[in-house]
Amino acid sequence: MIKFSSEDCGLCHKMSFYDQKVAQELGLEFVDVKMQDTATYRKYRKILLAQYPDKAEMGWPTYLICKSPEAEFKIVGEVKGAHPKGEFRSRLQELIDQVPAN
Repeated sequence: MIKFSSEDCGLCHKMSFYDQKVAQELGLEFVDVKMQDTATYRKYRKILLAQYPDKAEMGWPTYLICKSPEAEFKIVGEVKGAHPKGEFRSRLQELIDQVPAN
């Protein structure tokens, strides 16, 4: 799971208290991409732009669940915006349950 966020975003900061922990509890690897971190953003930009070519519809933060983010990636789900911890966990679990095993 790749989190796209901004250091200036209050909602992104709020989510940072539990998003990584919840993702890892559900068996997801977690990559935190702050838009201000140029090197990391460049590495994952193609994934964000595949989902949001002009970034207009993305939420803050935006979480994209990907298969093979380092290679021929495939976006299999997303969660946009800030959510209470339990709702965030439920949304992620729903996405994980919809992903085929292979």
